[in-house]
Amino acid sequence: MGEEARWIRPFHLLFYACLMIPALTGREGGAPVWAVAAVTALYYWLFVVRGRDRFERLHPMGWHLTVLIALMAVLIVLDPAFDTLIFGMLALPYLMLPGRWAYGGAAALVTTAFTAAGGLAEISQAPSRAVSLLAGIALAVLMGLFVNVLVKAGERNRELGVLEERTRLAGEIHDTLAQGFSGVITQLEAAEQAGDDLAAVRERITSAKRLARESLAEARRSVHQLRPEPLQRERLDLALAGVARRWAARTGIRARMAVSGPPRPLDPDVEVVLLRAAQEGLANVARHARAASVALTLTYMDGEVTLDVLDDGEGFDGLSIDGAGSDGAGGEGGYGLTAMRERAARVGGAVTVESARGEGTALCVSIPCA
Repeated sequence: MGEEARWIRPFHLLFYACLMIPALTGREGGAPVWAVAAVTALYYWLFVVRGRDRFERLHPMGWHLTVLIALMAVLIVLDPAFDTLIFGMLALPYLMLPGRWAYGGAAALVTTAFTAAGGLAEISQAPSRAVSLLAGIALAVLMGLFVNVLVKAGERNRELGVLEERTRLAGEIHDTLAQGFSGVITQLEAAEQAGDDLAAVRERITSAKRLARESLAEARRSVHQLRPEPLQRERLDLALAGVARRWAARTGIRARMAVSGPPRPLDPDVEVVLLRAAQEGLANVARHARAASVALTLTYMDGEVTLDVLDDGEGFDGLSIDGAGSDGAGGEGGYGLTAMRERAARVGGAVTVESARGEGTALCVSIPCA
């Protein structure tokens, strides 16, 4: 059973409950009450329960609603106890009819029930009864307006959820497949440049194969929203040290990892943000900085944790609009830094990039935490 069918099902149960209780306790109608109630139940089953695929189509659902309202009026005339059936039918106009037609259907439902119960005949003797009719119509319309607001809010939330998931996957693909392919290409190019040195060629090819396998595994974990593999095995600071060590072996650039303050467990989302930031910063150093060394520092403070990635590369003058530079740990101002900023923002953090020509680049990710 689909999600939509599950939330519609209670309305069907409410309708049959409101129909059967008066029928089982009917006193004035006898056999005619049973007959009309049975016809109503069957009609509802055939054209509402089984007609869900035609909901919000004025034709034929408008005609089906009209028939059900007429049957309700007959039941109320036969036995006033059936005036409770309106509670089981109040949602029908909004389920069956499109747009503004639903409000008209709700008004017709309330007016018909009021008339069948003798309300219109009483208005001439007690004008206050007109207020009851208008109040009933207003309540039915307001209920529909309220439901529509909730439905639209739910649709917006679903759209936002889809957009967030697409953004997450785009970021994860960038951090796994894109960076992995870049590393594989680098290793294969190095293998080409090794010439006749078969040992060096084999080493580079082996490194490329290992990087491709690791990237594929991380991509699969990202799709299934699992924690990155390094965080599955080790504490954050140890995982970052392992990332730096493997990156240095692959690129030939010296990498040093330091920890300031006593390490402590962090929220899993925070740890993922910091790990991905380190991976992105190191990838940008390898691609753009022409650095000889890079230093990563993870700092645990009261109420905050920060990750600094500092390289001694060429650096650059000034920042682009989103804070990215032309090289270094900050990257090219493209998707990488944008994704990093978005991830940090989702956990209440921020990303800053500082650089100067000839003085390297410093990337800092700071996230508040208990």
